[in-house]
Amino acid sequence: MYPLFFRLVFRHMDPEKAHHLAFGWIRALASVPGARALAGAVLAPRRPGLATTAFGLTMPGPFGLAAGFDKNARAIDGLSLLGFDHVEVGTVTGQAQPGNPPKRLFRLLADRALVNRMGFNNDGSAAVAAGLHDRTRRRWRRDVVVGVNIGKTKAVPEAEAAADYVLSTQRLAGLADYLVVNVSSPNTPGLRNLQAVEHLRPLLAAVREAADRTVTDRRVPLLVKIAPDLADADVDAVADLAVELGLDGIIATNTTISREGLATDDATVEAAGAGGLSGEPLKARSLEVLRRLYARVGDRITLVGVGGVTTAEDAWERILAGATLVQGYSAFIYQGPFWMRRVHRGLARLLADSPYATVADAVGAENRKATA
Repeated sequence: MYPLFFRLVFRHMDPEKAHHLAFGWIRALASVPGARALAGAVLAPRRPGLATTAFGLTMPGPFGLAAGFDKNARAIDGLSLLGFDHVEVGTVTGQAQPGNPPKRLFRLLADRALVNRMGFNNDGSAAVAAGLHDRTRRRWRRDVVVGVNIGKTKAVPEAEAAADYVLSTQRLAGLADYLVVNVSSPNTPGLRNLQAVEHLRPLLAAVREAADRTVTDRRVPLLVKIAPDLADADVDAVADLAVELGLDGIIATNTTISREGLATDDATVEAAGAGGLSGEPLKARSLEVLRRLYARVGDRITLVGVGGVTTAEDAWERILAGATLVQGYSAFIYQGPFWMRRVHRGLARLLADSPYATVADAVGAENRKATA
């Protein structure tokens, strides 16, 4: 039913307007008791065999929503009812900012892809923290792992980036199940420069120290999200740095600035303009980066695979390649509210047909087999 609705309605609607419409429906889902119960039973049935533990957090499965959909942490419970095993919100910046001017989100239908240059539009870390705090006091809220993805405010100079990240950390660490330092969006000028190890080391160290100082009763897991456009040597350098600093995880990968190998006609691609490309065209490079990271760090760091994940088979491939957790976003736009149910059902089938007793046993099996 959703594919027909997408073809007849959403594909003819401005993508950002369609996003806001769908976002409103998801929020409404969590506000109606009868709808909550029905959605949870139909869309998010628990499958015990998929239960996953990552950086000390237990989740009903390995599949979550990537950052970018819920920028201000307003639809966490509705998204959980749709079946996401964890929800990563953001990207959140130290100061509120409107992002880049519209039009800034585009569909490449032939590639089942998106191009965005949103520019970290969000209400700022103070407002997001207030909203997350209010959520913890609600009578009803879905029990779901919530990650908070933080980035640099556009107006903040690169030399002051660490202080900006620290400000968001101080506000959000106590409300997050895990934190992600985003240094890989192509839509904030100069942000990707922070992926260079000489800049990344002091930034991550400052965020780690701020999280530990702010939250004293537990250790807030800290991850870094990297771009697929890094050279292989730079991927290795970030992996080594993550081990050196004792990070809890690496998310591979963010969107790409590449436009190679697209099925969409050149005129449509050129009309979309600059920005990060997500969706199926990202699959091969994202998987390549994940495999390289796992070969480098093994089980010492939790890896999260994202980029071009559309089917249960895609998610299973990431798990075999070394991802403990898998995330999606663009396919959600194209496949709709039953997508997570299909992915979970497919993962359960693939696990049952495999030689592995649990999802954890399958993590990195491809690499172990290759080196046996």
